[in-house]
Amino acid sequence: MARRFGQARALALDVSPLRESVPFRALWIGQVVSLAGSQMRSVAVPFQVFDITDSVVAVGMIGLVEVVPLIMVSLVAGAIADRKDRRWIMARAHIGLILTAGMLAALALGGSPPLWAIYVITGVSASIDAVDRPARVAIIPSLVPLAKIPAALALRQVSFQTTQIVGPAIAGLMIAAFPLWIVYAIDAVSFAAALIALRWVPPSLPEATQVPQRGLDVIREGLSFVRRDRVILSVFVVDLVAMIFGMPRAVFPALAKRTFGIGAAGLGLLYSAPAVGALLGALTTGWVSRVSRRGRAVLIAVGLWGVFILLAGVSSAAALLIPTLVFLALAGWSDVISAVFRGTILQEATPDRLRGRVSASNIMVVTGGPRLGDVEAGIAAGILGAPLSVVVGGAACVVLTLALSLTRPLRGYKGGGTSATPADERGGSISSA
Repeated sequence: MARRFGQARALALDVSPLRESVPFRALWIGQVVSLAGSQMRSVAVPFQVFDITDSVVAVGMIGLVEVVPLIMVSLVAGAIADRKDRRWIMARAHIGLILTAGMLAALALGGSPPLWAIYVITGVSASIDAVDRPARVAIIPSLVPLAKIPAALALRQVSFQTTQIVGPAIAGLMIAAFPLWIVYAIDAVSFAAALIALRWVPPSLPEATQVPQRGLDVIREGLSFVRRDRVILSVFVVDLVAMIFGMPRAVFPALAKRTFGIGAAGLGLLYSAPAVGALLGALTTGWVSRVSRRGRAVLIAVGLWGVFILLAGVSSAAALLIPTLVFLALAGWSDVISAVFRGTILQEATPDRLRGRVSASNIMVVTGGPRLGDVEAGIAAGILGAPLSVVVGGAACVVLTLALSLTRPLRGYKGGGTSATPADERGGSISSA
């Protein structure tokens, strides 16, 4: 019995960063609260736009008005995170997010607002969020020991996946029972709570003396480091492979309506299945800190993602709903494992003075990849049909991941920033960046 308990404990989520670091605990709790509000808003905005326009295209434009400014601002935001106090950046960003949520609440309270106003505020909010994210990621190594970074990133994934499941569900109930402006007001309050939580987070100044003074030089240095360091570049490439070819969410509405006949009510099952699997994966990441070959672990996890997506496609082609949901959940599990290892590698292999800029580049990848995946899945579904497009996407992900595994930089990477590939072959080591 004691042995089984020990084995279960070894698999369980490592919560020691929350227990041992008051600043990280404050940052994490604040993020959970603000993410819950953001997920509620992510349901409220599409609902409001569709209610005003009765147009699916208008709803789809929300993603465009969010991703374009987010990508444009991210590079500059990364440079800012490497020159300014990261707590100071987050605090100012939270104030901006409080104001944008308040504006959406005011528009909803006033009746039927113009569509362009919702788009503009949503785009501004995405821009502010792009400023907050690099600083929030780059500050983690200053709050927890290096050995605890995998656990800290796993806890971040728990917050993401939990709020991604709970937030929309609460938003649906709130929208049905109360005026829409209340949801936006709750979002504003959630950011205010996160702002208060920063009181327990110490200032975090990067190694500013090593940062170029000219803004364009700062951005150029960050991009040059990503381009020259083949380990980090490989992390970005493997994530793009997974998201572009293996992200099937764009075909979920077609699967729900035409393949499974479950309609709008069942559509939520398809969207939530990967998040449920990811949450379970994040809750059982106690073992990841003990894995030294982290690059190989990324390749295995992304390969499994492709396999499970392929099997989900095969199940959907056979109109088997339950197996499809199970395979989507397993794909979510493998994705969160990959995310933890990828995030750990980026933190370990990047000097502190460059963490903000590398985090910004990573945000562009993880934000843009799924949207490019939506385009790929939609085009493939138009040619092959929805189920077969999922099969082909999963198979492409597996094949390309196997091809990437033949290269040394990522496959040979080990914990602590070491690599089986010499620094000169990587194209740029930490010391030479």
